Amino acid sequence: MLTCESVEFNRSKRFCFLTQASTADANMMMCGGLLGSQSAHPEIQKICDIVKSQAEQKTGKIYDVFVAKCYTSQVVAGTNYFVKVHVGGDDYVHIRVFQSLPHVGAGPVLANIQESKRHDDAIEYF
Repeated sequence: MLTCESVEFNRSKRFCFLTQASTADANMMMCGGLLGSQSAHPEIQKICDIVKSQAEQKTGKIYDVFVAKCYTSQVVAGTNYFVKVHVGGDDYVHIRVFQSLPHVGAGPVLANIQESKRHDDAIEYF
Protein backbone atom coordinates (compact mmCIF):
# COMPACT_ATOMS: atom_id res chain seq x y z
CA MET A 1 0.00 0.00 0.00
CA LEU A 2 1.30 3.46 -0.85
CA THR A 3 0.48 6.31 1.48
CA CYS A 4 0.72 10.08 1.29
CA GLU A 5 3.06 10.12 4.25
CA SER A 6 5.60 8.11 2.27
CA VAL A 7 6.12 10.65 -0.53
CA GLU A 8 9.53 12.26 -0.94
CA PHE A 9 9.86 15.00 -3.54
CA ASN A 10 13.13 15.96 -5.18
CA ARG A 11 12.68 19.49 -6.57
CA SER A 12 15.85 19.59 -8.64
CA LYS A 13 15.09 16.37 -10.51
CA ARG A 14 11.28 16.77 -10.45
CA PHE A 15 10.30 13.28 -9.35
CA CYS A 16 8.97 11.70 -6.22
CA PHE A 17 9.46 8.40 -4.48
CA LEU A 18 6.51 6.43 -3.12
CA THR A 19 7.54 3.86 -0.57
CA GLN A 20 5.71 0.75 0.56
CA ALA A 21 3.84 1.18 3.84
CA SER A 22 4.23 -1.43 6.55
CA THR A 23 1.42 -3.86 7.26
CA ALA A 24 0.77 -1.88 10.45
CA ASP A 25 -0.22 1.02 8.17
CA ALA A 26 -2.57 -1.11 6.05
CA ASN A 27 -5.68 0.48 7.55
CA MET A 28 -4.50 4.04 6.90
CA MET A 29 -6.20 6.16 4.29
CA MET A 30 -4.57 6.16 0.85
CA CYS A 31 -4.63 9.51 -0.93
CA GLY A 32 -6.85 9.18 -3.98
CA GLY A 33 -8.00 5.67 -3.05
CA LEU A 34 -11.40 4.65 -1.73
CA LEU A 35 -11.75 3.54 1.86
CA GLY A 36 -13.78 0.46 2.70
CA SER A 37 -17.54 0.80 3.03
CA GLN A 38 -18.79 1.93 6.44
CA SER A 39 -22.19 2.38 8.04
CA ALA A 40 -23.50 5.91 7.64
CA HIS A 41 -23.42 8.13 10.72
CA PRO A 42 -25.19 11.45 11.48
CA GLU A 43 -22.54 13.57 9.69
CA ILE A 44 -23.07 11.60 6.46
CA GLN A 45 -26.86 11.94 6.84
CA LYS A 46 -26.42 15.70 7.26
CA ILE A 47 -24.46 15.83 3.98
CA CYS A 48 -27.26 13.85 2.29
CA ASP A 49 -29.89 16.21 3.69
CA ILE A 50 -27.99 19.16 2.21
CA VAL A 51 -27.73 17.65 -1.29
CA LYS A 52 -31.21 16.05 -1.37
CA SER A 53 -32.73 18.93 -3.37
CA GLN A 54 -29.83 18.71 -5.86
CA ALA A 55 -30.52 14.97 -6.28
CA GLU A 56 -34.23 15.64 -6.83
CA GLN A 57 -33.44 18.29 -9.41
CA LYS A 58 -30.97 16.04 -11.24
CA THR A 59 -33.33 13.01 -11.35
CA GLY A 60 -36.62 14.91 -11.71
CA LYS A 61 -38.03 12.95 -8.76
CA ILE A 62 -39.24 13.88 -5.28
CA TYR A 63 -37.84 11.65 -2.52
CA ASP A 64 -40.04 11.27 0.58
CA VAL A 65 -37.31 9.05 2.02
CA PHE A 66 -33.62 9.94 1.66
CA VAL A 67 -31.70 7.97 4.27
CA ALA A 68 -27.96 7.32 4.11
CA LYS A 69 -27.20 3.64 4.74
CA CYS A 70 -23.48 3.27 4.07
CA TYR A 71 -20.66 5.18 2.43
CA THR A 72 -17.06 5.26 1.40
CA SER A 73 -14.83 8.25 0.80
CA GLN A 74 -11.90 9.42 -1.29
CA VAL A 75 -9.47 12.13 -0.27
CA VAL A 76 -8.70 14.49 -3.13
CA ALA A 77 -8.42 18.30 -2.90
CA GLY A 78 -11.29 17.89 -0.45
CA THR A 79 -13.33 14.71 -0.01
CA ASN A 80 -15.56 12.72 -2.34
CA TYR A 81 -18.26 10.84 -0.44
CA PHE A 82 -19.88 7.88 -2.20
CA VAL A 83 -23.14 7.18 -0.35
CA LYS A 84 -25.81 4.50 -0.71
CA VAL A 85 -29.12 6.24 0.01
CA HIS A 86 -32.46 4.51 0.62
CA VAL A 87 -35.17 6.38 -1.29
CA GLY A 88 -38.18 4.21 -0.38
CA GLY A 89 -39.41 0.66 -0.90
CA ASP A 90 -36.63 -1.48 -2.36
CA ASP A 91 -35.08 1.50 -4.16
CA TYR A 92 -31.68 3.05 -3.56
CA VAL A 93 -29.51 5.62 -5.26
CA HIS A 94 -25.76 6.04 -5.06
CA ILE A 95 -24.59 9.61 -4.81
CA ARG A 96 -21.14 11.15 -5.10
CA VAL A 97 -20.82 14.32 -3.05
CA PHE A 98 -17.79 16.59 -3.13
CA GLN A 99 -16.89 18.49 0.03
CA SER A 100 -14.13 21.02 -0.53
CA LEU A 101 -11.46 21.79 2.03
CA PRO A 102 -12.62 23.95 4.97
CA HIS A 103 -10.67 27.08 3.93
CA VAL A 104 -12.77 27.28 0.74
CA GLY A 105 -15.93 27.77 2.80
CA ALA A 106 -18.22 25.92 0.36
CA GLY A 107 -20.85 23.37 1.30
CA PRO A 108 -21.22 19.87 -0.11
CA VAL A 109 -22.13 19.57 -3.80
CA LEU A 110 -23.77 16.65 -5.56
CA ALA A 111 -21.28 15.59 -8.23
CA ASN A 112 -23.13 12.57 -9.62
CA ILE A 113 -26.00 10.20 -8.94
CA GLN A 114 -26.75 6.62 -9.99
CA GLU A 115 -30.38 5.50 -9.92
CA SER A 116 -31.99 2.05 -9.91
CA LYS A 117 -29.70 0.65 -7.24
CA ARG A 118 -30.54 -2.16 -4.82
CA HIS A 119 -29.66 -2.80 -1.18
CA ASP A 120 -26.94 -5.31 -2.10
CA ASP A 121 -25.24 -3.20 -4.82
CA ALA A 122 -21.67 -2.36 -3.84
CA ILE A 123 -20.60 1.26 -3.68
CA GLU A 124 -17.93 1.83 -6.30
CA TYR A 125 -16.25 4.83 -7.84
CA PHE A 126 -18.40 6.56 -10.48
